[in-house]
Amino acid sequence: MCTALAFGKKKFYFGRSLDYEFSYEESVCIVPRAFSLPFRKLPTLHSHHAMIGMAFVQGGYPLFYDAVNEKGLGMAGLNFPKNAKYYPAVENKNNVSPFEFIPYILGTCADLSEAKKALEGIHLAAIPFSERLPLSPLHWMISDKTGSIVVEAMEDGMHVYENPVGVLTNNPPFPSMMFYLSNFQALSALPPVNNLAPELPLEQYSRGMGAMGLPGDLSSASRFVHIAFVKHNSVCGESEKECVGQFFHVLGSVEQQNGCVKLGDKYEKTIYSSCCNADEGIYYYTTYGNRRIRAVKMHSVDLSGTELTDYPISDDEDILYLN
Repeated sequence: MCTALAFGKKKFYFGRSLDYEFSYEESVCIVPRAFSLPFRKLPTLHSHHAMIGMAFVQGGYPLFYDAVNEKGLGMAGLNFPKNAKYYPAVENKNNVSPFEFIPYILGTCADLSEAKKALEGIHLAAIPFSERLPLSPLHWMISDKTGSIVVEAMEDGMHVYENPVGVLTNNPPFPSMMFYLSNFQALSALPPVNNLAPELPLEQYSRGMGAMGLPGDLSSASRFVHIAFVKHNSVCGESEKECVGQFFHVLGSVEQQNGCVKLGDKYEKTIYSSCCNADEGIYYYTTYGNRRIRAVKMHSVDLSGTELTDYPISDDEDILYLN
């Protein structure tokens, strides 16, 4: 399972955690403007916005998990099992496969407004990348500094929802997530008020009691509520280090530890967490085995070029010994 997060006021940051039971040997990938992006049912894009993100590169094609383009638009695909539904290609629509969705939107749209307009003509077609790599059941969060939306392709068609929370996890569908969030309106970062029986001398025996009832389990609905509470109560400085550090602390509030979610003979864990400064094109990430924040700068490579640049991620712990 996974969690996506849009964060920040003066600067915009976008990222996600990938929770899974194994890695596909992902890498941080930079797609320059002149890299040819082929599509199964649409003309090849020979010129487009540059983008940076985490991808599984296959046959020279970036299968993005999350990415941000040079204009500051971010997009992430999250697992949406048993609800995602893709249909065969149709006429009079831009037929885009789910594996092409992120590069298509980020390659052609400069902001959230343009993405919403593009979505009006898109049909998510059931076209797998290959026999070995079938389609994943996904839904997506698309964000820029003006807001966020969620895209869900389901049995009854494709839905686009405004996302005022700026977070996304997995199941259930987004409207149900928002309804579930309503149950936790009484949570607060402040000490609680005794509304139960004001005449009783009830003690506040601990700090943090205003958040009692905040879900702490690893289910996707609970993670949605938990990170929504943490994000919307988060206090952060203005420096790059403070913002990036706080972003990872917010994502870390729903991190999955190895051993807590058993899947057959494997365990789901947070493979990586990412945070991209969408204004400057700096992609930060950590991995389960290495919590040191590493960064790749999109604008440090030639964005007018024609070749992908990718940086394999390292999962070996980096410990600073002080004696």
